[in-house]
Amino acid sequence: MDLGQLRLSFSQLFVILLLQFFLSMYHMVKSPCHIERTYSPTYRKEGDLVIGGFFSFLLKLEQKIDSVFFRAPPHWTAAEPKSVMTHYQHLLALQFAVDEINKNPHLLPNTTLGYQLLNNFHNNKLAVESSMIWLSGMGPTIPNYSCGGQPNSLAVIGGLSATLSMSMATILTLYKVPQISYGPFDLLLNDKVQYPYVYQMGSRESTLHLAFIQVMLHFGWTWVGLVISDNVKGENFFRDLKEEMLKNGLCVAFKETVPRNFRTGHEVFFLFRINRSSSNVIFIYGDTDSLQELSATLKHYTLYHKMLVTTSSWDFSVDYTFKLYSNFHGTMLFSKAQKEIPGFIDFVRSLNPRVNPEDLFLKSFWESIFNCRLSEQNHVEMLYSFCPEGASLTNLHLVNFDMVITELNSNVYNAVYSVAHALHEMLQSEAKEISGLGGNPDLSWKLHHFLKCIHPFNSASDVSCGDGTGMAAETYDILNFKFSRNHIDTLVKVGKVMPHSQVFSINEEDIDWPEDFPQTPTSICSWSCGPGLKKTVRESQPICCFDCTPCPEGMFSNETDLEQCLQCPEHQYPSKKRDRCLDKTVTFLAYEEPLGMTLASVALCFSLLTALVLGVFVKHRDTPLVKANNRSLSYAILVSLILCFLCSLLFIGHPNTTTCLLRQTIFAVVFTVAIASILAKTVTVLLAFRTINPGSQLRRWLSSTASFSLILICTLIQMCLCGIWLGTYPPFLEMDMHAEPAFIVIQCNEGSILTFYCVLGYMALLALGSFTMAFLARNLPDTFNEAKFLTFSMLVFCSVWIAFLPTYQSTKGKAMVAMEVFCILTSSAGILTCIFAPKCYVILLRSERNTLELLKKKAKPCSSSITVK
Repeated sequence: MDLGQLRLSFSQLFVILLLQFFLSMYHMVKSPCHIERTYSPTYRKEGDLVIGGFFSFLLKLEQKIDSVFFRAPPHWTAAEPKSVMTHYQHLLALQFAVDEINKNPHLLPNTTLGYQLLNNFHNNKLAVESSMIWLSGMGPTIPNYSCGGQPNSLAVIGGLSATLSMSMATILTLYKVPQISYGPFDLLLNDKVQYPYVYQMGSRESTLHLAFIQVMLHFGWTWVGLVISDNVKGENFFRDLKEEMLKNGLCVAFKETVPRNFRTGHEVFFLFRINRSSSNVIFIYGDTDSLQELSATLKHYTLYHKMLVTTSSWDFSVDYTFKLYSNFHGTMLFSKAQKEIPGFIDFVRSLNPRVNPEDLFLKSFWESIFNCRLSEQNHVEMLYSFCPEGASLTNLHLVNFDMVITELNSNVYNAVYSVAHALHEMLQSEAKEISGLGGNPDLSWKLHHFLKCIHPFNSASDVSCGDGTGMAAETYDILNFKFSRNHIDTLVKVGKVMPHSQVFSINEEDIDWPEDFPQTPTSICSWSCGPGLKKTVRESQPICCFDCTPCPEGMFSNETDLEQCLQCPEHQYPSKKRDRCLDKTVTFLAYEEPLGMTLASVALCFSLLTALVLGVFVKHRDTPLVKANNRSLSYAILVSLILCFLCSLLFIGHPNTTTCLLRQTIFAVVFTVAIASILAKTVTVLLAFRTINPGSQLRRWLSSTASFSLILICTLIQMCLCGIWLGTYPPFLEMDMHAEPAFIVIQCNEGSILTFYCVLGYMALLALGSFTMAFLARNLPDTFNEAKFLTFSMLVFCSVWIAFLPTYQSTKGKAMVAMEVFCILTSSAGILTCIFAPKCYVILLRSERNTLELLKKKAKPCSSSITVK
C-alpha cells in the first residue's frame, strides 16, 4: 500500500509526521520494530479476525519539567475505584460479547473473533497514538510502516467522547478502517463527508428534551437553570427544550454555556452566577468533554442548594483526582433504557487475574478494587500487601455492576454484535472460505456496506443500521446517584419515561435528594396562587414570575394558578374567600325579618293613630276649631292617610303578580287623594281670606262641592296615568340574581320606568302646588288658621320624596322596597303630625280655646267672610 493509493495530501502527511516526531521522543527507540510500550499498554487476544477496542480506562500521570516543549516520560496507573468500576465495564462488555459470539454456532461459524484492547487515557493525542499502534502492530511509527503487521484486523470500537472519536478518525479514516463510536451521539461525527467510516452506536436523544419536560412537570419545577455545552449540540438541545418549556408554562431562570476550556478566573464567575440564581434545580446537557470541564471546575468550587439533573453523558468520575463525589449526591441522570445483557453479571463475577495474567487491564482493575498488589513490578505497588489467593468479585458489593447496565456498556456490546452480523452477512454473500480471510487486505473496506445495513443486536436504542440515524420511540431510565460515607457510590434506577407515549413513572421513595434538601426540592420563581387568587404576571418578566391578586368582587377561583377568575352561575355567589360558589338564598322583604316586622308595625300603629284622630274629629265635629278648618276635607285627608299607611303593607311579604300590579297603583291613587285634599284645603283657606267683596264670583269655590270636585279631577288624572301604565308595560314579578350577591331577590319590576316616574311626578306637582298655596296663606290672620301647618306638612312631604328619588336609584333588592315603604310612612306621618297634632292638642288638652267667642275675639274684620261648616 503506497501513499498514492491512500490519497494523502501534503498537509495531512506533514501533520502526521510532526505528531509522530513528538510522540517518538517519549520512547527509547532501538529500531522501528523494538519500541518500549511505556506510553500505551495493550492486551491482545488472538483470533481469526481481531476487533480493536479503544477505551478510557487507565489514566495518565505527567510530571512537568522546565522545558516548554519536552516533558518527563509519563507513566500510567490505575484510576480510582469509582472510575475503574465505571469504565472497566466497557472493556468487559467487549470481552463478554466476543466470547459469546465465539460460542454461538450460528453466528460466524468456523470463525473466531479476537480483540486487542488499547487505552487512550481519555486524551486526544494518545487516542491518535493508539490508532498508530493498532495500524502498525507495535507502536506509534510512521504511517504505512508495519512492524508486526495485522492482516486480520477487522474494525475498531472506541471513542468515549466525540473528540476522541474525531482524533482516532484522523488516522483510521485514511486507511478506511471501520470505526464504531460507542459514546454519545454527536452531529459532527454524523458528517459522512468528513467522517465517512465512523458509525455511532449512541442514540440521537431526539426526545430527551421531552423527558426533561415531564420531570419538570411532575415535580413542579417551573423555574430551572440550564447549563449546556458551548457547541452546536448544546444549542440545538437548548432550542428544542426552550420551545417545549414555553408550551408548558415553564421558564428558564438562567442559561450558562460550558466551554471546552475555561479561561483563567472565568470559572469563578461561572459558578457565582449559578449560585446566586433563585433557581434550585439545574438541568445540565452537553458533550462528554464539556461536562468533564464542568467536573474539573466543581472540584474546586461547590454549588450550594442546587439539585442537578443531567444525562449519562456526564461521567463525573473521569478525573481520577476528583474526590468530592459527595457534591453530586442526589444527582438525577437520564440514561437510554437498556435491556439486560444475559450472563454479563456472572461473567464479571467470574473474573480472576491469576487465570489470565497477561491481561494488564484486569490486573490494574483487580489491584484498584482490592487495594492490594499482584506482583512487585512497580515500586508504587510496594505500598500495598499482596492480594489474597481467594479474592473474588462475588465478595464485593459492586452495585454499579449489579444494579444498572449503563448505555455505554450496551453500546459496546451492541457494537461488537453489529460488526459480527455485518461480517456474517458479508461472508454469506461472497461465499468466502475462512482460510482466505486472514490474507484479504480489503476485508475491512468491504465491511462498510454491510455495517450500514445491520441493526444493533439486542439493542434498546434506535433502529439505526449502526449510525444512530433512526427515529424510533425512545425510552429513558431515570437514575439517582447516591454517595455514602463508606465510599460506595451507586446509580439506582428510580423511574422510566417514554416521551412519545407520555408514559412516566417514578418512585420518589427510592430517591436520595441532595443534602441541602430535606425533602423534594422546589424550584419556582413565585409561589402558587391558591383558590381565591389569580396570577398577575409581572411586567417585563417571564410568565413564571407573577403576583397573586384577589379575585374581583363577584368572581372566584377554585384552582391553583388560575390566570383569570371565574364567574359563578346565576343561582350561586362567591364565598367570602372567593374560593368557591355557594347557593344563593331566596329573599324578599318578609314580615318575619326585623326590618319587615318593624315597617309593618309602624304602618299599623300610624294607621290606628290616624283612625283615632279621625274619631276625635268626628266626636268634636261641632266645635268651632273643627268647623273652621273645613271638617269635610279634614275627614278626607284622614281617611286617605289611613289608606296610605295600610297600602305600605302591600310592599311587605312575598310578592306575587297581584301585589305587583296593585301596590304602586293603589299607592299612587291614595296619595293623590291625600295631596289633592290638602290642595283643596289650602285653596279654600286662601280664597276665604282673599274674597273681600260679598258678591265676588270667587265665593262659589268655597263650597264643599268645589273642593271635592277638585279632589275628583286630580284623582281621575292619576287614575288615567295608572291605566296607561297597566295597559302598556305593567309591573311584573321577577327574580333578581344580581341585586344582592348572596341572595336571589324576589321583587316586582316596575315595568315602564317612564310611566312610573310620570305617576310620581304628577304627585310631586300636586304637592308643589299645595306647598305654594299654603306658603302664600301662611300669614293670614285667624285663631285657628292652619295655613302654616299645611306649609310645614308639604315641606316635609316634598323633602322626603326629593330625598327618595336618588336613594331609590342607588339601592337594589329588598332595600329599595324598604326605602319606598319608609318614604310612604314618613311622608304620611309628616302630614298627620304637622296638620292634625296642633288641633288634637287644642281639642283634647286646651278645650277652653275651642270656643266661638275666642274665634270672634281674635278674628279681624275680614274674617267675617269665612263660612264655617
